Amino acid sequence: MDPGLTLTDAPSAEQRRVIGEGLRRYNEEQAGYSDSRELAVLVSDPETKEIVGGLLGRTSLGLLFVDLFYVPSRLRGQRVGSRVLAMAEEEAKRRGCSAAMLVTISFQAPGFYERHGYRAFGTIESGPPGTRRMFMTKTLA
Repeated sequence: MDPGLTLTDAPSAEQRRVIGEGLRRYNEEQAGYSDSRELAVLVSDPETKEIVGGLLGRTSLGLLFVDLFYVPSRLRGQRVGSRVLAMAEEEAKRRGCSAAMLVTISFQAPGFYERHGYRAFGTIESGPPGTRRMFMTKTLA
């Protein structure tokens, strides 16, 4: 019998757990160890202390994956983004990572990442017209 396939844009926490745990076990079998951990650097409003931005990512098998990174416009130009990225990279190095990778959009912040030592290793045309997804990496010394 064929397995059932379901397409959804709202997987449950349990469904995410099953897939994540299955991949974690498989990777551990192949690599001989499992070290995947979430990593977040949170930016809070100086007055309200509410979280207003930050970086979400993970470390796994020697790599830092930057999944989401957002700094509100009112905090840009104050080195907040630079400090967030540096904190994430330093923690990744403490966890044994030798490189970082991320995907950004051409209208987001490729120049910011380049100024911090990232280089593009691939691009894909995407929407809206004239826009590219940029795959970037950095060696963590």
